[in-house]
Amino acid sequence: MGHDEIRRLYQQYGSALLGYARAVLNDHPEAEDVLHEVFLKLVRDKISPNDPAPYLFRAVRNACLNFRRHDSRNVAITDQDSWFETTDENRDLVRSLQIAIRDVPGDQREIIIMHIWGEMTFDQIARVLDISPNTAASRYRYGLTKLRSVMQPGG
Repeated sequence: MGHDEIRRLYQQYGSALLGYARAVLNDHPEAEDVLHEVFLKLVRDKISPNDPAPYLFRAVRNACLNFRRHDSRNVAITDQDSWFETTDENRDLVRSLQIAIRDVPGDQREIIIMHIWGEMTFDQIARVLDISPNTAASRYRYGLTKLRSVMQPGG
C-alpha cells in the first residue's frame, strides 16, 4: 500500500478512529498515539486490507486494549475535551452527546461509535468484535435506548 492510499485512509477514517480510541481509552493524547501507531504499522508492514474500515477499527481496538493492558493508569475524561471534530456551532451539542455517551456501557458505546461515526455495517462491526451481526445490532439498539434516556431532560 502506497503513501497516497494510506493518506486517503487516514483522511477518510482518521476522525472516526480517533473518536473510537478516545471512547475506549478516555484520553486524547493516548488515543492519538494509538491511532498513529496503527497507521505506522500499515506503512511499515505494507499492509493492504481488503475491507479497510473493519480492519482499521479492529487494529485500533487491539492497540487500545494492548495499551490499556500495559498502562494501568486511569485518566478521567474532562467535559471540555472533544472526542470528535466539530464545527463551532455544534460544539455544545457534541459536548452534551459526549458526556451522555460516557454513561452507555462500553460494549454498546463501541458499537454506536463504529456504526455512526465509522459508518460501519453490523456485519463489519461483528468481524471487528468477534460477535454475531445480530449481537452487534442488539447492543446498538440497547445503547441508543440508554443514550436517549440519558439525553432526555431529567435523565
